[in-house]
Amino acid sequence: MKDLYQKKIEQRTTLLVLFFTIWFGVIIFRLVQLQVIQHPQLKARVIDQNQDKVDIFPRRGTIFDRHGNIFARSISCQSVFFSPFKDETNELHFQKINRLKKILELSAEDIKKIKTRIKKKKNFIYIKRKISSENVEKVKNLDLGGIFLLEESKRFYPQKSLAAHVIGRVNIDNKGQSGIEITYDSILGGKKGERLNLIDAKKRQYRYEILKNPQPGKDLYLTIDETIQYYASRELKKAVLKARAKWGTIIVSHPESGEILAMANYPDFNLNHPPSQLSLTDRIKAIHPGFDPGSTFKIILASAALESKKVSLNDKFDCSKGFRRISGKTIRDHHRYDILTFPEVIIHSSNVGATLISDKLGEKTFYNMIKAYGFGSKTGIDLWAEEKGTFHALDKWESISPASLSIGYEISVTAIQMLQAVNVLANRGVIIPFRITKNIPKKFESYPGEHKRVISSQTAMILTDILTKAVTEGTGKKASIIGFTVAGKTGTAQKLDKKTGRYSSNSHISLFTGFVPAAKPVISMIVVIDEPQGKYYGGEIAAPVFRDIGAYTLQYLQIPQETTVSQPLITARLGRQD
Repeated sequence: MKDLYQKKIEQRTTLLVLFFTIWFGVIIFRLVQLQVIQHPQLKARVIDQNQDKVDIFPRRGTIFDRHGNIFARSISCQSVFFSPFKDETNELHFQKINRLKKILELSAEDIKKIKTRIKKKKNFIYIKRKISSENVEKVKNLDLGGIFLLEESKRFYPQKSLAAHVIGRVNIDNKGQSGIEITYDSILGGKKGERLNLIDAKKRQYRYEILKNPQPGKDLYLTIDETIQYYASRELKKAVLKARAKWGTIIVSHPESGEILAMANYPDFNLNHPPSQLSLTDRIKAIHPGFDPGSTFKIILASAALESKKVSLNDKFDCSKGFRRISGKTIRDHHRYDILTFPEVIIHSSNVGATLISDKLGEKTFYNMIKAYGFGSKTGIDLWAEEKGTFHALDKWESISPASLSIGYEISVTAIQMLQAVNVLANRGVIIPFRITKNIPKKFESYPGEHKRVISSQTAMILTDILTKAVTEGTGKKASIIGFTVAGKTGTAQKLDKKTGRYSSNSHISLFTGFVPAAKPVISMIVVIDEPQGKYYGGEIAAPVFRDIGAYTLQYLQIPQETTVSQPLITARLGRQD
């Protein structure tokens, strides 16, 4: 009996040991499976369910004018995001979002995108980025579970529309989209950081960790002078509205350094409330739209004539007919002249005389001078989306091309290219590259650093003298500034009708470009007014704007009138700083 009982005990013990051995083996196997074999996949799943990585956008650098006045800066703001609770239904989630609809002005499209992300079980869902302080309080007062606020920064433009096109804009993530903001995005933007949001079992965020700190962007100083920019913008707006024109642009520069003191464009817009999408309104008219330069291009013609010595100052040209037929086309003067000397052709802007000068030059001489001035190439100004214009190769020229080019047709230029041309005279025959930023490291410079001689200093001085007479005696009289000698040239060009392929007699572009004081220039400027209604000659529309801005700028810079000054005082305030 005892042996039988002992035997049963042994059997039960054996079964129990076997059971626990198998049970323990299963546990070991499962542990190995979970912690070794499937560990990477399971860890990834847990991380995905219990934490969420979010980019931290850095504070963007500030943009200043040359004197430290702020054009653009970043300020703190709040964004609203939703982290859904696991134990709540989608319907309850949707109800919370709908309660935010009116406060945050969410569109139907916004609501649709948010609900789609909720259905996909996303842990972090932006509801509205960068809301006002008033709306922050309203959201807090609702006290909705799963709705959180996240501190960010947004761009603020204290000057609103002043230099709007030049400064440019950023997108919701503070990424540059136009103007200086995109040109120097890598400098201003800094580097993103990364934050880890930790979420509990009910999908509620309970804390976060900074994985990588963001690096703030660097500040940027422009060559723009806020005061000159303001005055140029104001006068441009007045001129465009008065002429009922489509648009206008003005550039003011310091020729000796190539620094841009003002770059105004109209129509403009408030950078704090810009159009919803990037469009042509964001383009800087000073560097983007190409146009026929009209008689301002006679500066290039005159340079080629004098530099090649194929025309002398005493040469005379018969302009008495008032028109000339070339290759079946008629070129006319706006006034009928008699016999004009070479300087008088430029002073009075005779189209007939210009074509006669081009006959003496020959195609190759004229072509080489146009190329030497840089037409058909970008100036290299450190601004986004500069156009290079259109200038045909010599083998594409037709029989009328020299005559057309002599009066500023058959070529497309930008305002800044024409200002560069007049700066060649102001700098005694040398191209000095433009710049609009003052503190950019050399590796970021996008403009050429070398100065290039285009014409001799003697040719430049002769042309400067001719252009001063163009203001005192010729078509540019309304550009005269009391107490100063102005050198400049008017321009009026018919615009090409894209529908007909012909130049329109009802659509013009009006220009004036020049520098002052003529003997040792402190400022140079170009004024362009597109499609003025009524009066349209450059001497009537653009020249007075040059006069008003020039007079104000000289006074602001404390430049004495030429009767009492031997050396300009500009060097102390506008000297180039690298």
